[in-house]
Amino acid sequence: MRHRAKPGVPLLGWGDMGPSNGSRLDACFGVFNTSDGRDPAQSSITSPWFSTAFGLIGLGSNLFALCVLLSSSRKLSSQARSSFLVFLCGLVVTDFMGLLVTASVIIPYHFIKFAWAKVDPGCHLCNFLGFSMVFFGQCPLLLGATMAGERFFGINRPFSRSSSVSKRRAWSIVGLVWGFSCLLGLLPVVGLGRYTLQYPGSWCFLTLLPDTGDIIFCLLFALLGIFSVLLSFVFNTVSVVTLCRVYHDRESVQRRRDSEVEMMVQLVGIMIIATICWMPLLIFIVQMVLQQLPAKGQLQTLPTETQKMLLIYIRMVTWNQILDPWVYILFRRAVLQRISPGLRLRPSIASLYPVLNLSLRRKLTPSSVLQQWPHVGTGEAASTPG
Repeated sequence: MRHRAKPGVPLLGWGDMGPSNGSRLDACFGVFNTSDGRDPAQSSITSPWFSTAFGLIGLGSNLFALCVLLSSSRKLSSQARSSFLVFLCGLVVTDFMGLLVTASVIIPYHFIKFAWAKVDPGCHLCNFLGFSMVFFGQCPLLLGATMAGERFFGINRPFSRSSSVSKRRAWSIVGLVWGFSCLLGLLPVVGLGRYTLQYPGSWCFLTLLPDTGDIIFCLLFALLGIFSVLLSFVFNTVSVVTLCRVYHDRESVQRRRDSEVEMMVQLVGIMIIATICWMPLLIFIVQMVLQQLPAKGQLQTLPTETQKMLLIYIRMVTWNQILDPWVYILFRRAVLQRISPGLRLRPSIASLYPVLNLSLRRKLTPSSVLQQWPHVGTGEAASTPG
């Protein structure tokens, strides 16, 4: 017979589980009271139709953006732009799969209101949903920082790299980000932290309780996300300043890098959305964990207000997956050219460096070319060894 979590009974971490049959049940259901999934207070803030419409809009947006990305990638000759689209494609695929996986569990709950303890007594579904929330949450932040870093070196240090990032290498980087996020999400499986059911009983996430494993996992997740956002901000700020400085130079006004502008506009949009949607949750997690440190071993359940605030911040995070694809859809060069018809593609890398560009133009005059290669002017063919 399995035992339900009772008030006053300490929650057991995965590393502290004894032979009791109810220990695993307590590990993921003790933080939130699941005795009645049809509580009026919970039902008043959950709407199956709202959740369904929300999920369908997000899935449709990402699917549309993915189709546009695939169509654009076939027409590109620029390797830098091509690798950037690979990162964007990885981001869109991540957002699409994140919505699909989480919605496949959360939406049925809103319609059925099933009892988690009966449907998932072994916590397998809860752990999978918690892993999905961490994995698909951390990936966009890391990908955003990766894209910002790639553009930073592409704009500010173009000659420090032997060549632009190839498609294969870009996909390898995306795979590394996915792999790292996967390892992060699997930490509770090896005993560091726990995934527990959260208010109003429709989703699972990391545990904001003053347990040593929970504290380390929460801080690792939150601080890594904050670091990714701040790193994106630094890289994008320097890149934008560089582009603005170059474009205001008199010698490069007619050589604007429309492709660079397009990528930076999209990156800045992704960064702003990630900052607005994610930073409140990440800061809230750090704040709550640090505030609860003095109560270590005493606090067994989250206060109701904390549970409600966590739900609000998670709903804000969900908007990130819906808005990301629209950044690419709305801020493509075709759309930007309708706003500013003067924008034209100038793929020459020298346009970013007006001094170098002016020097090259002075040296490569018709007379200098004829002096270096006389056969060009006389029509003689260059001899080749037989």
